[in-house]
Amino acid sequence: MDGLLSIIVPVYDERATIATVLDRLLTIELPLPREIIVVDDGSGDGTAEVLDRLGACNPLLTIVHLNRNRGKGHAVRFGLARARGTVTVVQDADLELDPGQLASLIDPILRNEADAVYGSRFLPGSARVPVLTRWGNASLTWLANLLFRSSLTDMETCYKVMRGDVARSLVLTADGFDIEPEITAMLLSGGYRIIERPVTFSPRSKAAGKKIRWRDGVHAVQMLLKQRFGAQRE
Repeated sequence: MDGLLSIIVPVYDERATIATVLDRLLTIELPLPREIIVVDDGSGDGTAEVLDRLGACNPLLTIVHLNRNRGKGHAVRFGLARARGTVTVVQDADLELDPGQLASLIDPILRNEADAVYGSRFLPGSARVPVLTRWGNASLTWLANLLFRSSLTDMETCYKVMRGDVARSLVLTADGFDIEPEITAMLLSGGYRIIERPVTFSPRSKAAGKKIRWRDGVHAVQMLLKQRFGAQRE
């Protein structure tokens, strides 16, 4: 089958999990050939050394080291600028989302049923999600739906599989976790077809390394408002 899947892996201080994530990405069955672009966002815990060891023995891996931590959004944008795929997806390095689910998310794009497929943690068939996570995400998704007249259930999901040309057409600016609402707002504003599919989710705690904080929710709201009303003013 013609085509290429670009998997972008932003990583910051994930020495404990990055090797397992990459092993899964390299060995799972996928409907397209793959390239894996790992963007190390200035890790200082030994992640860089693990990546260099893995990258030296596998041609499917492209390892990029940034000299300082700028945030997930910056790493994602850096990866997208180097992605060649006809389909793109971002895979977090923390094992909250199992890469084995990617094939089912790619399929609707290959069948031309969607321009983007979101892996929703809140559809029937998804795993149970902690109450605070559910409330926070529900609030942000509700706001996105209100502002852009959509009906999404999980705007904040990491699993946003997109046609490669669509992903590369988005003029993204976010450096932090607000990359998620920025992508969603641009897809909705552009009239692209988004569908959702259920995914399982294994949340980790702050003590286990979870990096998102309450202030990231504030930044997400600001990004949604900027995309809705800033674009309108222009």
